[in-house]
Amino acid sequence: MGADIERGIGQEVRGATQFPHAMAFGALPDGEAEALVEESAKVTAREGRACGIHITFAPVADVNLTSENPIIATRAFGEEPEGVSRLVKAYLRGCRAEGMLATPKHFPGHGRTTADPHAEMPVVEALREELDETDLAPFRAAFAEGGDLVMSAHVAYPALTGDDGTPATGSEQILKGLLRDEMGFEGPVVSDSLLMGAVQDTHDSPGAQAAALVDAGVDLLLDPDDPEAVAQGLVEAVEAGTLPRARVDEAMRRTWRLKERLAERHGREEAFPTDARHDPDESRKVGHAEHQQLARRIARQAVTILDNGTGALPLSPELGEKTVFVRLAAGEHTDNVLLAKSVQETLPQARYYAAGPDVEERELEILRREAADADTVVLALRVEPAAWHTFGLTDPQHRFAETIVAEHPTIVAALGTPHVLSDFPGAIARLCAYSDVPASQEALVEALAGNGL
Repeated sequence: MGADIERGIGQEVRGATQFPHAMAFGALPDGEAEALVEESAKVTAREGRACGIHITFAPVADVNLTSENPIIATRAFGEEPEGVSRLVKAYLRGCRAEGMLATPKHFPGHGRTTADPHAEMPVVEALREELDETDLAPFRAAFAEGGDLVMSAHVAYPALTGDDGTPATGSEQILKGLLRDEMGFEGPVVSDSLLMGAVQDTHDSPGAQAAALVDAGVDLLLDPDDPEAVAQGLVEAVEAGTLPRARVDEAMRRTWRLKERLAERHGREEAFPTDARHDPDESRKVGHAEHQQLARRIARQAVTILDNGTGALPLSPELGEKTVFVRLAAGEHTDNVLLAKSVQETLPQARYYAAGPDVEERELEILRREAADADTVVLALRVEPAAWHTFGLTDPQHRFAETIVAEHPTIVAALGTPHVLSDFPGAIARLCAYSDVPASQEALVEALAGNGL
């Protein structure tokens, strides 16, 4: 079983441990970042194994090379290939230590994209030399460290294929020529989700698409819309001779070797138990207090104060109702309750408000009036990568934030990408948590109050 658990099992399982986004680890001191990435990967593997998960579709090995990237952003460890490479290797070591198979992604690099492949296929126009120097570096490091699988990107690379209409997932030049022949990777290639718009409607049927992708070099098809049609299409393609049987056998052998690797690490019965009875000892690993404490520690250490020239930080709890706290969330997938609770507990007299992407102008006008008599306004901006939504604040949200910063003493905090902070140079202080997970929300409020920094 595989799962998308970049931020820990808590990303998918309620009550399990959820770590901050990868960029938060990249913000940690150099002496601690690798150790904490490795430890967090061990926790993810430990809790994942307790839930019956064998494969994590992580780490993200992309180098985030543009502030406009709507789908990678804070999911990347950073913006420099050397640092990303070190942390990718640390993640792989942690997974291996606890018996989890890991999947560096999205090959050959998703960090330059400015479109969301859930909706359309991005095209990366970088030269081959640029890709070699930057985008491919973390993957070379991952393969040297022993990455088990690799996930392909639904992104076109004209410098590698000669056209802008073929994604890496469907390119023999990339999956066989570059990945296998040049870079020497022998593990399975798993596609990114086949439910994404970048690869929808590219063939006459799901079966035809599956056959083409397997023929191009994909070994495992992730999230097919119609699994039965895919299986039938593969059979028909083999029988018709359009998909070589040897290619199917090759994909099967690579997948089988993964199972053998798990059996070698754990013993066959532990890796693939035939007794489905519940083990309470395993369950107690999930969301263990020590694991949750590690997530909180990482979140606190990651918070970065980018400027505080006026000495506005830390806020004093005695400021009372003269502090107005406004959360602007760019995406729909958002938990407003936890942040409100943290503000109430840490800055109990502050007035708290929230405005999501669908906020109406009349509601923003009410917030403007609430801020009118404030000594300090705190704007917490949640801008995170997520599928199928506009990346960044909406125009009304952005205009509101600009007005508040221009008219009132305002602290601007980012619960996500730090790039949003550059839009507000007039803020009296700016800080970033790099993530909006529960631990990061709590850590941001603690930092505002001067706790833990």
